[in-house]
Amino acid sequence: MKNIKYIITIAVSIFALTFANAQSTSDTNFRKPVSETLKKIETVFNVTINDDRGLLKGKELDYADWRIEPGNLAISLTNILAPFELMYFKQPDGTYIIRKYENHKVSVDKGKERLFYLESLYSTKEQWEKRKTELKACMITSFGLDKAPPTPKSKPLLTPKRIYKDYSVENIALEILPGVYATGSIYKPYPLNKKAAVILTPDGHFGDGRYRKDEQYRCAIMAKMGAIVVSYDLFAWGESLLQFPEETHRNSIASTVQVLTGIRFLDYLATVKNADMSRVGVTGGSGGGSHTMFLAALDDRIKVSAPVVMVSSHFSGGCPCESGRGIHLCGNGTNNAEISAMMAPKPQLIVSDGKDWTLAVPELEFPFIQRTYELYGKKDLVENAHFAKEGHDFGVSKRMALYPFMAKYLNLDLNKVKNDKGEIDESACVIETYDKLYVFGNKAENLPKNALKDINKLYEMFGEKNLKVYEVKK
Repeated sequence: MKNIKYIITIAVSIFALTFANAQSTSDTNFRKPVSETLKKIETVFNVTINDDRGLLKGKELDYADWRIEPGNLAISLTNILAPFELMYFKQPDGTYIIRKYENHKVSVDKGKERLFYLESLYSTKEQWEKRKTELKACMITSFGLDKAPPTPKSKPLLTPKRIYKDYSVENIALEILPGVYATGSIYKPYPLNKKAAVILTPDGHFGDGRYRKDEQYRCAIMAKMGAIVVSYDLFAWGESLLQFPEETHRNSIASTVQVLTGIRFLDYLATVKNADMSRVGVTGGSGGGSHTMFLAALDDRIKVSAPVVMVSSHFSGGCPCESGRGIHLCGNGTNNAEISAMMAPKPQLIVSDGKDWTLAVPELEFPFIQRTYELYGKKDLVENAHFAKEGHDFGVSKRMALYPFMAKYLNLDLNKVKNDKGEIDESACVIETYDKLYVFGNKAENLPKNALKDINKLYEMFGEKNLKVYEVKK
């Protein structure tokens, strides 16, 4: 009886498929629901496709089955999904999921393909140097740095120092553009009576911004080790919100301002007594990791780089403050792995984890970057600290990987932060409250009189027009 039911079920299925095909003719432009064509693709290629977000519901396509390319799953899926601005991602278990198209994100497989393509472009140091020069020039133009107004001649605004064990902290507001103030804190060794290395720490999109504990620990420890460390706010984030509303953080000009902030902080630090500009490092996580790579690629003064949880061939940053200026279109297409490789042959630590877009770094992006270092005979100057069981953060294990690396290549004293057991000890660092890390506080009336609050005028400084219109807060 069971066999009869099974035969009947199969017969009904075949009849239904035959009937559907019979109705799919040139009279209807062979129009079919996309979900049906994807089921056929599953059968043809023996794969599983998961529309777990219901993105295909109600969608139909002319000439749907004709778009299947025998023997080529990737082209078949692209042909079906692209008309709806959808794309696919292959999962570790081999299944395929459907997602909306995003310019900053592709599947790991596509990231791998792009790296193979990039490798085909250069096999010698000379070929790479030529491409690197082209990439750098394009990035400068894309960011609009070539159109940036000169740095205002105003003096930085500094708060009184707070003195702690072996380090000090003072807050700073630096006018990087006419009326645009970048705010942050400077951590210094105390007492500071000799030349000290310099380290920039661009902030990322973690909760509490630069005021969070892990960033304060990081800055304090590196200051204790002998570095002048500058932690600064993202654009329209932290104290920058006094000038520009939160929604403008997702304007493309945010990425320009953030890169320029790092460059102009380095310009300022070059004037600071005892700052050793021959020993300059940069490190940041997430969005700060993006800007770590950007600064290392663009500013030759940087000698040591440590991008954290951001180096990826298949993800270039979900915020326009990272990817909004189209720099990843440079060189007919690049990605963060190649931008990271622009640091070669200078020391670089790439920190990755197993639960975000850096999950494949040890097998994919790191070997690609190592290859570029090998062109200089400096393969050992790039390292990867991978934490397979960890997620997207700048947690203690990642900081413990960072400190020895910075100490080694910036000639810092790691022993100054070790306890009696020989372990790096962060417990002596003082975690300050928000109000202590402010320059102006949380009231806009404390800003300088010339403080700019109009995003449109900021665009105008670079000869551009803001195409995202927001109500300007008075």
